[in-house]
Amino acid sequence: MPQNINQPSNQIRLTNVSLVRLKKGKKRFEIACYKNKVLEYRSGVETDLDNVLQIPSVFLSVSKGQTAPTEDLKKAFGPKTPVNDIIMEILNKGEMQVGEKERHAQLERVHNEVLDIVAGKLVDPRSKRVYTTGMIDKALDQLSSHGGAAHKADESKGSGTATPVNGESGKEKAKEMPTWTGVVTTKSAKSQALDAMKALIAWQPIPVTRARMRLRVTCPTSILKQAAKTPAKKEAQDEAADGEGEKSTGTVKDRILSFVEQVETQDTIGQEWEIVGFAEPGAFRGLGEFVGSETKGRGRVEVLDMAVTHEGD
Repeated sequence: MPQNINQPSNQIRLTNVSLVRLKKGKKRFEIACYKNKVLEYRSGVETDLDNVLQIPSVFLSVSKGQTAPTEDLKKAFGPKTPVNDIIMEILNKGEMQVGEKERHAQLERVHNEVLDIVAGKLVDPRSKRVYTTGMIDKALDQLSSHGGAAHKADESKGSGTATPVNGESGKEKAKEMPTWTGVVTTKSAKSQALDAMKALIAWQPIPVTRARMRLRVTCPTSILKQAAKTPAKKEAQDEAADGEGEKSTGTVKDRILSFVEQVETQDTIGQEWEIVGFAEPGAFRGLGEFVGSETKGRGRVEVLDMAVTHEGD
């Protein structure tokens, strides 16, 4: 004879969900969301919570359909905190639990985004041409397959491409050099692209360098020949004036030129001196701070092109 099975009143069965989980007050709380919508919400693509949440409830276990008792919520989040605020805190701060297919799709999205960023920022140092994302992908794969460092480090003697790592001092230097072990979903694509570029430049599995910025600097002619008052920063000297110590401690004009790798045009217009040229991205901040300090706001540094590259055939 059939028997009725009573389901507890605080049980709600949900399927095909993405979980967002937050531990607070010695309890673990969960909310049930639609697949792929949590990342869209966190990135600002999706703004309607009705399209993100499967149900506006807080659970102790979504898989068991067990909703969180009111007393547990009050104890963990405060007696006067509305349920909607609790849901928002879990949604924004919680850890997302995803299935294997969703995790793979998310990893692929981040991977492709990292490749696009890197390919747009690095060039061949000789031709100044960009590499395809496929070539960048193969170079990064070389690094990750050798524990974060290219095998060329061992072959670098006389190669002219990889960073030499010879003797004890070389081994110590290698330990300090940036490495690449692959894309993860827990970090932003932008930060991972920066890590990837540092590793590629350090190990040179293919010849690469940062694409230069094209800048315009304007400065009153009255202060060009004055001695620079701002102390030369080590970062600026390393990035833009390696081996030119005299320039970096000379006149205002000398110091500005020390940041510029290649001058395109240089002219005097009325009471202003203007230079257009190319500089390494790492020199931009130091140049801006120097011009602002020395000219007391009367000089300017403008970015004309963030990354100067030549497209391949």
